[in-house]
Amino acid sequence: MNILFVFYVPSGGVETLNRQRCRALKKNNINGHCLYYEKRRQLINDHNTTTFITNNDDEIKKILQTGNYSAIVVVSDFQALPRFRNLGYRGKMIIEIQGYGPKETARNALTNAKPLVMQHANGFLNPKTPHITQLLDELYPSFPKFSFNNCFDTSQFSYRSLPLNKAPMIAWIGRIEDNKNWREFLQIGSYLIKSFNSNLQLLMFEDPTISTPKERNEFQKLIQQLNLKNNLTIHSNVPNSQMADYFSMIGDSGGFLCSTSKVEGAPLSILEAMSCRCPVLTTDSDGVRSSIIHNQTGKYYTLGNITEAVIQAKELMSNKTVRENIRSHAVEYVKKHFSPDQYCVNFINMLSSLGVKV
Repeated sequence: MNILFVFYVPSGGVETLNRQRCRALKKNNINGHCLYYEKRRQLINDHNTTTFITNNDDEIKKILQTGNYSAIVVVSDFQALPRFRNLGYRGKMIIEIQGYGPKETARNALTNAKPLVMQHANGFLNPKTPHITQLLDELYPSFPKFSFNNCFDTSQFSYRSLPLNKAPMIAWIGRIEDNKNWREFLQIGSYLIKSFNSNLQLLMFEDPTISTPKERNEFQKLIQQLNLKNNLTIHSNVPNSQMADYFSMIGDSGGFLCSTSKVEGAPLSILEAMSCRCPVLTTDSDGVRSSIIHNQTGKYYTLGNITEAVIQAKELMSNKTVRENIRSHAVEYVKKHFSPDQYCVNFINMLSSLGVKV
């Protein structure tokens, strides 16, 4: 059986998820293929499966004809529904919502898409994101909906013992855009450098192809205003295979991953950090609730409250008992609640309930 996963670009959490779930589904004789409309950078992580990059109707039509897909999972792109139907696809189509940024943006997108969804789609999928689940129940009360955790293979991405870094490292991962809230990370980092450890290292991992010139200029200005040049390193398009090394080093350095997002779906980067024993300090950005339990698998701070973030960060870095408990519990939580095997069971049950013979 073949399944096609569709997304705009091979970047970010969706790309990581696609690689993880295609590997997991293969063990159940389900071949996951991936279609991305464009690539904005040279680096594309090896999916170890059939991967297409095209936005050409003729080429997509050929992919749909030759792929013999039992179902297509389209992430976020509602316009793909009538497009793929017009190109001749008659199988099941599932719209997957991994995140839309601000809640009002999600509401507008899901409301405007209703005619397309009702006419062309067969179901919704989301990774237990509370505000998305609530919106789907409200806007699509009788439409088939499925909600289960994304998968994460801790055997493929986990802690590695590496040389210790002398100074604590604090990481941030995302795009230089408003919802990822990079300003707050720089402010938190600045306070910690001044009040906790002047040698703190701030590491920002980003994809520079996904940002606006205006936002980029504001980013550079704030770095200068806060005098962070000597403490900040920006990493662009790091291959995913290297991120386990970074997370392991950050965790062992006494640092943590800081997630400052305003609203998230189900961020894969947090699972990656947890699997590598790198503690997480995060806003309650909604989708993180499936993985972070305060003082058990990570820590929360209130969005916009820099003082609270600094207090939580200091405890995470100075209280060894709290820190080690969080590191240990986080790994076990990911193994238990995000296992690839459980994801496959849920995915197959979803297909079966939609009438797809597995």
